[in-house]
Amino acid sequence: MTKQVLLIEDEPNIIEAISFILSRDGWQVRSHTGGEGAMDAVRTRRADLIILDVMLPHRSGFEILSDIRADPELGETPVLMLTARGQRKDREMAERAGASRFMTKPFSNSEMLEAVRALVGEA
Repeated sequence: MTKQVLLIEDEPNIIEAISFILSRDGWQVRSHTGGEGAMDAVRTRRADLIILDVMLPHRSGFEILSDIRADPELGETPVLMLTARGQRKDREMAERAGASRFMTKPFSNSEMLEAVRALVGEA
């Protein structure tokens, strides 16, 4: 069965890059482009993995992650957080919020594949 990833990201070039990288590896990638309505997308799409940008319009990735972790049906879903700012405090906030893994932009194709595979137990 095809693994599914939900990508919550507002930058079209990042959406295109991640979709290309992962679809070549056999993933079905669906995207949502902002913080507003993100939890509806998470509930509806029931992905095996969520890739979540930290800085989104309307709601931060940290707020969305907090909602995911508080939901009994979704709380165990692996979440890879992405940020353009690789500062220590961002990484610490992501860990405290319950991120499964944290990655800074820009990233290499191999880094993305390695992270995604590891989060779903394929590494």
